[in-house]
Amino acid sequence: MTGGGVLHSLPTQPPGGSIPFVLARTAGLLVISNVFMTFAWYAHLRNLSDRPWYVAAILSWGLALFEYLFQVPANRIGYTALSLPQLKILQEAITLSVFVPFAVVYMRQPLKLDYLYAACCIMGAVYFTFRDPRH
Repeated sequence: MTGGGVLHSLPTQPPGGSIPFVLARTAGLLVISNVFMTFAWYAHLRNLSDRPWYVAAILSWGLALFEYLFQVPANRIGYTALSLPQLKILQEAITLSVFVPFAVVYMRQPLKLDYLYAACCIMGAVYFTFRDPRH
């Protein structure tokens, strides 16, 4: 079964390997992709605030290319064993786990309890998306 199978209803091993292996490869590539994405979207606010917006846009676009070089294979690998909603929620959970350290360490933003609340909401989404589909 290829292309968007539901994690809990896969009758056989997906073409990309075992389900844990597919999930690990997908998550690893999405982490790398999200690091590039986060820098592309937000680093210019710290590093290029004195430059014209189009300079920041061009440099961000260059970083975004590297994001896609990891994101596209991650989604293709993940889609062999995960449904589209599972793939999206996994990506969102990874985005938050990359963004919070970026905001605190790189952008020097204060760590807030709201980040924990947001993480709990995302983890709830992960639970409901990955739980047994019979519920």
